[in-house]
Amino acid sequence: MSLEKKIMTDLKEAMKSKDQAALRSIRAIKAAILLVKTDGTGKELDAAGEIKLVQKLVKQRQDSLDIFEKQGREDLAVGEREEIEVLKKYLPQQMSEQELLPIIKEIVSQTGASSMKDMGKVMGMASAKLAGKADGKTISGLVKQLLS
Repeated sequence: MSLEKKIMTDLKEAMKSKDQAALRSIRAIKAAILLVKTDGTGKELDAAGEIKLVQKLVKQRQDSLDIFEKQGREDLAVGEREEIEVLKKYLPQQMSEQELLPIIKEIVSQTGASSMKDMGKVMGMASAKLAGKADGKTISGLVKQLLS
């Protein structure tokens, strides 16, 4: 089932159950899908594109959450946390650092990276290989740790 069909089904369920956090999150995904469909490029949204789209929405909410927490706005932070949890349901299971470490070590050895100057090469390969399975921030942290 495509993300769009799943969203429509979940939207109906959220409306029936009056789950406001789910409604906000699902409507955000629906709006983002609509924007991609009507952007004029004529490209169809594939599974990888759907994952990227939801990851982008999660990242936006995570950034907002960080700002709200720094400013002590717990009332706004609660809403962002709720939306992040709903959005994560539409993403594949994220890999842990223990699962990522051997994969990144392999990529480092394949690229022959030895210093921080080679981080771009490693990140390019790692991001392509681990798309949707891990957060870029986590990947970046592990790459820095291995190269320094």
